[in-house]
Amino acid sequence: MNAPVSTSLTAALSGLGHLLVQRGLMSLDAAHQASHDAKACGITLVHHLVREGLLDAQTLAAIQSQAQNTPIEDPLVMDASFVDIGCDETLFIKHRVLPMRADASSVYLAMSDLYDTEAISTIRFHAQRRIVPILVQDDKLSVVLDSLYLGNDMQFDEIEEVEPTNDASVAEDAPVVRFVQKLLIDAIRLKASDIHFEPYEYQYRIRFRIDGMMQVMHTPPVGLAIKVASYLKVLAHLDIAERRRAQDGRIKFPTADGRAVDFRVSTLPTLYGEKIVLRLLDSQHALIGLDALGMTAVQKQQFLEALARPQGMILVTGPTGSGKTVTLYTALSLLNQPEVNILSCEDPVEINVEGINQVNINPKVQLDFADALRAFLRQDPDVIMVGEIRDADTAKIATAAAQTGHLLLSTLHTTSASETITRLHSMGVPSFHLSGSLTLIIAQRLARRLCDDCKQPIEMPADALLEAGFDRADIQDGMVLFEAAGCPKCKNGHRGRVGIFECLPITADIAALILSGASAADIDQKNRALGNDSLRQAGIQKVLSGDISLSEMHRVISQ
Repeated sequence: MNAPVSTSLTAALSGLGHLLVQRGLMSLDAAHQASHDAKACGITLVHHLVREGLLDAQTLAAIQSQAQNTPIEDPLVMDASFVDIGCDETLFIKHRVLPMRADASSVYLAMSDLYDTEAISTIRFHAQRRIVPILVQDDKLSVVLDSLYLGNDMQFDEIEEVEPTNDASVAEDAPVVRFVQKLLIDAIRLKASDIHFEPYEYQYRIRFRIDGMMQVMHTPPVGLAIKVASYLKVLAHLDIAERRRAQDGRIKFPTADGRAVDFRVSTLPTLYGEKIVLRLLDSQHALIGLDALGMTAVQKQQFLEALARPQGMILVTGPTGSGKTVTLYTALSLLNQPEVNILSCEDPVEINVEGINQVNINPKVQLDFADALRAFLRQDPDVIMVGEIRDADTAKIATAAAQTGHLLLSTLHTTSASETITRLHSMGVPSFHLSGSLTLIIAQRLARRLCDDCKQPIEMPADALLEAGFDRADIQDGMVLFEAAGCPKCKNGHRGRVGIFECLPITADIAALILSGASAADIDQKNRALGNDSLRQAGIQKVLSGDISLSEMHRVISQ
């Protein structure tokens, strides 16, 4: 949450902020707050307003064009080849400017904020020439900055192949740097979760995992693998000479919009070189809000009621990559208030959130989940989040904590909500502890959402729908479902993902079944009788609403 800015303590607005207030596009308080936030982030006011959705790029360009009596140019159709004016290109990225052309006395500088005097002064100082501003839209400027200065289509013949070496200088070639930076920017832009660098005997393959599916992005010359691996290891502060064992590190990558995105780095020695995987840890996209998860209104209410309790245990289950961490952090963001002490332990911490005391698990120094939990209980906690309950020791401490005035959230790897109880039983947690500590179990999957611009309607016979698990009451004559097609906006028929959820609230009836030692099937049957959908039933509702295809539902529910 942004800190409020007192207008009485803030200098009078000038430049663009003053213009926006004068033209009635923002209130005085809103303009002060936006100016304060933009300065705190180290970005232009225009880019802050566009990034936060407060005003669109076209409106901001138009208002400046009118006020300054200057035309709006389009950097996408201008010749935006590299113009060397004697400045480090990082200055262009930092200040969001683009030299379009230059002569002996002047630099013609594309910028989306004509009132950014700091940018003009900085470039004038380094270029030692007069600056002539060219007004462009901020969104179009972003496209050109990313493609031009962070690398465009890579010319692999620029890069010399090298033999394995311990010299970190092999990673300093400008083409390699541009290529890797372009990959990281593309991964952020495409919302990839992972980047895989895979060397083989006759091939070097780079793949992104997008919406849960692997996609080949590049197949560079195999000799490039050494330089790319070396550069990635330098960025991640790993031992560049060590190629015989696995290493783990982290890269903090600054983007053109002023953010810093973390990548978790894992190296693995394989037959033909080091396979490297980068996991994208982008807090901005991970904290999506409760409404965006994909829960039904009933499920959201059950979730909120469980979070409102002063104690108890909420468990989220599902396979790797099913969105459990995002669900947990959505819960923590709702609970994250000044009067609440929240502690979390993960292996490793994936989403950095201010206001939450986060701990990285480190078995090398004898800090596992159970050790962290014991320490947490001496830290006066209100809310505890445990990344995963993996063993009996952690399970027993967690259930005890949930019965002694603490709200505890965690995950397990089970295929359904009811099977979670069986798993905890197998870890040695007694039934009376489970019935007294559990408040809600959520099973979930992530499905690829159909692209609204190109999804195709299809009709299916009733027999096929019944076989797929549809209730006869849901099947109507002429009912239309949708399948993926593909268009320039989505490429493969899908855009983003949506959650499919099964909720098991621990009501008095369910608690009685747990206490009696009932099977997962009996608990599941009772939960259906209480009106709560299974994962398959929830998936069918997503199919009927046109959010996902039937084949996608089958793919994720079978996990």
